[in-house]
Parts: sequence; structure tokens; C-alpha cells
Amino acid sequence: MNQYTERIYNGMIKENPCLVLMLGMCPTLAVTTSAINGLGMGLSTLAVLICSNLVISLMRNIIPDQVRLPAYIVIVATLVTVVDLLMQAYVPNLYSALGIYIPLIVVNCIILGRAEAYAAKHPPLLSTLDGLGMGAGFTAALTLIGLAREFLGAGSVFGHAVLPKSVEPIGIFVKAPGAFLIIAIIIAVMNAVGIASEANKKVEGCNGCCTSCADLTSCTSEKKEVAQR
Repeated sequence: MNQYTERIYNGMIKENPCLVLMLGMCPTLAVTTSAINGLGMGLSTLAVLICSNLVISLMRNIIPDQVRLPAYIVIVATLVTVVDLLMQAYVPNLYSALGIYIPLIVVNCIILGRAEAYAAKHPPLLSTLDGLGMGAGFTAALTLIGLAREFLGAGSVFGHAVLPKSVEPIGIFVKAPGAFLIIAIIIAVMNAVGIASEANKKVEGCNGCCTSCADLTSCTSEKKEVAQR
């Protein structure tokens, strides 16, 4: 995996901002009552992430270190204003549903965190791909959470009813406790898969000199020789 595809994989899987780093929880819990809301919020954040990472990377050598955070906020605020006006003009229903959480993208810790941790230290292409990966991971997580909450809590998917009227939806899933439950289940599944993968690595090619290692004797001898030196 080269450094370019690694940026995409890192944002979507390895360091997913929502399900791994646990960032951006405020909009995650608030707007994922339906899949379309989660998708809309994710795409809005994705657009701002890509553009802000690119602009900050291009300007990283001319922004004084003493005012870098205010400069980042000005850049992000400008981009969020553009996104806010575009959504208000072309998708007013989604804009009304997301409400105050669109302007609050300005202070989203994911965007400021990537600007400070990556875009300010790397070239434009890698920074853009980093924003794409992180934004795509955030969008996928919000859409998945919204899809599960909408299906279980309202019996619909993207606004279309899929459960028969005889099946009563579980209303708690479209409320705040439901968001916590869905996120906990998704993270538990991800952790279980991660633990299994790590266990497979240990079994297939262990170099940790544990009791199951065939080279335990030689490994112990090497450690003793190093200690004596």
C-alpha cells in the first residue's frame, strides 16, 4: 500500500474519526436520526475537510506559527459559509433538518485536528487525500448509524417504509439513547474483528518469544547474551 492509498484507508478504517477516534460525537448523536441526515452531514463535512486541508497545506509556509489556529478557523469558517449557503439554496429540506449543526462544522474537532496534525505538515496532494479519507470515513459512519437508527426506530430506509405495518418500530432508537446503543454495537463488532485479526497475526508469524513460539529456547538465549553485554 503506497502513501496515497494509505491516506484513504487510514481515514476510513484505521483511524475512522467517529468509530475509532471518537471525534465529532455532537453531530453524530444529534443528526443521525435518519440515513439521509447522516449522509448529508457527512458529505458537508467531507467537502469542508478536503478544501480546508488543501488550502491550509498550500499556505502552510506563509501562515505565521503564532496565529496558525486563528488562520485555520478563518479558512474553515469561509468554506463552511459557502457550504451553508449552497445547502440553503439547493437542498432546503436537508438544510432545515440539520439546522445549527452545519455552521458548527467550523469548530468540528475533526477538521481542526487534521489541519493541525497533518495538513500543516504535508504537501497538498497528501493533505487532500487525508481529508478525503477522513471525510469519507466520517460520512460512512454517520450514514451507517443513521441507517440502523431509522430502520429500527421508524421502520424505514432513506425515508421509504420497509417494515410491514404489523411490526412496531422500536422508538428509542430515534432518540438519544438509541444513538449510544447503535454506536456501541458497531464499535463492539469492529473491536471483535480487530481482536480476531490481531490473534491471527500472532499465530501465523509470532516473533514475540511467547510460550507458544517454537524458537523459545534460542530467543531466551539471545536475551541472556544481550543482558550480559
